[in-house]
Amino acid sequence: MRRVLLTGSQGFIGSYIAMDLLSNGYEVVGIDNYSKYGRVSRPQDSHPNFTLIEHDLVNPIPDIGDVDLVIAGAAMIGGISYFHKYAYDLLAVNERIIANTMDYCIKTRTRVVVLSSSMVYESETTFPSSERGLKNIPPPISSYGFQKLSVEYFAKAAHDQYQIPYTIIRPFNCVGVGEDKALGEMGVQSGNIELMMSHVLPDLINKILKGQDPVVILGQGDQTRCYTNGKDIARGIRLAIESPNAINEDYNISTPLATTVLELLQVVWDKLKPGEELKIKTSPGYTYDVPFRLPDVSKARNHLGFESEISLEDSVDEVIEWMKANG
Repeated sequence: MRRVLLTGSQGFIGSYIAMDLLSNGYEVVGIDNYSKYGRVSRPQDSHPNFTLIEHDLVNPIPDIGDVDLVIAGAAMIGGISYFHKYAYDLLAVNERIIANTMDYCIKTRTRVVVLSSSMVYESETTFPSSERGLKNIPPPISSYGFQKLSVEYFAKAAHDQYQIPYTIIRPFNCVGVGEDKALGEMGVQSGNIELMMSHVLPDLINKILKGQDPVVILGQGDQTRCYTNGKDIARGIRLAIESPNAINEDYNISTPLATTVLELLQVVWDKLKPGEELKIKTSPGYTYDVPFRLPDVSKARNHLGFESEISLEDSVDEVIEWMKANG
């Protein structure tokens, strides 16, 4: 049994990672301070091989005994309004978190898997975006995207100076269950309904369930994303942990299927309002609402044997049922 330290274990993606590892024979020590959603319960909480340490990672990591691997997932993160409201904190707080995490890896000589973001490709103009092409594009313009790129440099610098093995994971637009509105998220009206979450899928479902008609969307709805189920992202991370090919490498972990917001809205509408006409109203978008994201996933496929398995339709069904069940 391998013992893994997972920071940000009680977060949206963190919970998916924890459950995938536990289901595959790992012992997981989670660190979280419940700063994003408050004191939530997660599926891993009752697992016999899961231990949670409540700790704020702006402070050094306490002694937790030997671990075989650190997954650096903790960070301040929210939706697009979050980027504007906390532009400075996203830099300052997240830098402290990753520095303390890397200090721990250096002290204990432990390999690290760093969760970056598709936002590092914020200034990309050539698609699909490949890992090898990242060095040729301008840096991100948002403080969040810039900080996520900085996280990658922390890992590379620790390797250069201290020979700490690393793997960089860039998830693309995680969708799934267990996401709530972030504490401190700025209230944003979208028509007669306040945006409720960080991601577009639960917000669209919420608007339709509450009867918004026409459905109000940010921008023109042509923003394009690759919506990847949290189970697929967690499995991709585990494959990277287990593959010798992944040492000191970086990977886009994503579905290759590109979907516009309008296309996603139509899928949700047809499931909740079958046979009814969809009417749409547009509203001004945000500065950092990147118009197009499409990753090259060939490296993860060739190195790790990773391909996404869960369809967008199944992901939408999953989120709809979870939101109905949880009010």
